Amino acid sequence: MKNLLHILYCIYQLLIGIPVVIVITIVTALEVGIGCAIGNGHFWGYYPGRWWAKIILRTLLIPVKVEGRENLERNQSYVFVANHQGAFDIFLVYGFLGRNFKWMMKHQINKIPFVGFACRRSHQIMVDKRGVSKIKKTYDDARRILQQGYSVVVFPEGARSFTGHMGVFRKGAFALADELQLPVVPLTINGSFDILPRMRDWHFVTWHPLRLTIHQPIYPVGQGPDNVNATLRQAYDSVMSALVPEYQGFVENPDQ
Repeated sequence: MKNLLHILYCIYQLLIGIPVVIVITIVTALEVGIGCAIGNGHFWGYYPGRWWAKIILRTLLIPVKVEGRENLERNQSYVFVANHQGAFDIFLVYGFLGRNFKWMMKHQINKIPFVGFACRRSHQIMVDKRGVSKIKKTYDDARRILQQGYSVVVFPEGARSFTGHMGVFRKGAFALADELQLPVVPLTINGSFDILPRMRDWHFVTWHPLRLTIHQPIYPVGQGPDNVNATLRQAYDSVMSALVPEYQGFVENPDQ
C-alpha cells in the first residue's frame, strides 16, 4: 500500500506538481523583478516569495506545523539561524516564519534561472567568499538591512546536510548580531531532509510533514568574542534540542 501511494504521488507530481512549481516560480520571479523596479523593494522582495513558497508546499500536499511564533516581538529585528536539512528549508522558512526578512545565501544562487534574477532585484544578501572585498560587501549588505529594521535568515552550517544531522555552525551571523547588539533566534527545521535530501536533487520528492520550531531569542550579554561564542553555543544547543531523535547528534558535513 505504501509503495502504491508513493507511485501515485510521483504521478501527481509529474502531471500537476512540477508544472505548477515551474509556472509559479517564473511568474513570481517576474513579479518580484518588476515590483522591485517600480515600487517598495522590501515589500516586493518578501511577500510574493512568501506566497510562492506556500503555494508550492500546498501544491505538493506537504503539511506544515509551526511552533513558537509567540516568542517573537512585533517590531524587533532578529538574526535567525537555522539548521540546513534540504532544499525545502527555503519553502518552509519563506512561507511560514511570518517575518519580513532577507536571506543570506550562497552567491551561486545567482546562476539559477529566474530565481537568481528575483534574488538580485530584491537585494537578497549574497555570501561571496572570493576575496576580502566580496566578504566585506556581504557583511555591509547584512548590516544595512538590519539597521533598517528588517531581519536576516542565515544557515550557519553553510551547506545542506548529507545525513539530516547538524554540522558545525560558523561564527559570521553571530559576530554580526554581536556587533549590532541584536538578538539571535534559533530555528529548528524537521522533515526537509526526508522530503528531498541533497543527494536526490532533481528527483521526485517524498511526502513528509514539515515542522518549524521558533525558539526563544538569545539576547546579547556583553559584546565581543565571549558573547559571540556563548550565543553560538546556545543557538546550536537550541536547534539541536528540537530535532527528531533520528537526526540528533553532530555529524561532520564534508563540504563545510
